[in-house]
Amino acid sequence: MKGGIRIRLARFGRRHSPLYNIVVAKAGQRRDGLPIEVIGTYNPIPAPRSHEELKRGVLPVKDVELDFDRAKYWIGTGAQPSDTATRILMLAGVLPEDWKGVDKKQ
Repeated sequence: MKGGIRIRLARFGRRHSPLYNIVVAKAGQRRDGLPIEVIGTYNPIPAPRSHEELKRGVLPVKDVELDFDRAKYWIGTGAQPSDTATRILMLAGVLPEDWKGVDKKQ
């Protein structure tokens, strides 16, 4: 898939505390290159909870901010999400649970 458009993660942030932009970029472009559009952010490190919340069973939550309309637009135009972006978009409800991406054997 040489000339295609991908939805993927671009890393930024400091060493040992990564943050990711959810970006739309050309398939052959560098990971941290200039994207076509930034449609969200993802923080894989969960925010700490208080001791009382942990006792009650409240789990730490990873922060995801996503522009749903733009994500649906890019999926509709044929942009293929990476594996990690697919999981994020499925959990957010943008992609259905039975969504199949491009066959990687091609």
